[in-house]
Amino acid sequence: MAKSKFGSGVLTGIAVTLGAVAAGIAALKKTVVDPIDEKEKMIEDNRKKAQRKRISR
Repeated sequence: MAKSKFGSGVLTGIAVTLGAVAAGIAALKKTVVDPIDEKEKMIEDNRKKAQRKRISR
């Protein structure tokens, strides 16, 4: 019976660790990667607007 508890404890530990790593990666993406992507998109949109204004004159 001790082996069964040990094995289930190891599996539970692995599952919890993988969940924590996945949550950490998701949090990092949301706080670091997404704002950078949004800023790049905003800069590109402004370039397009400026180019349209230059051509229309």
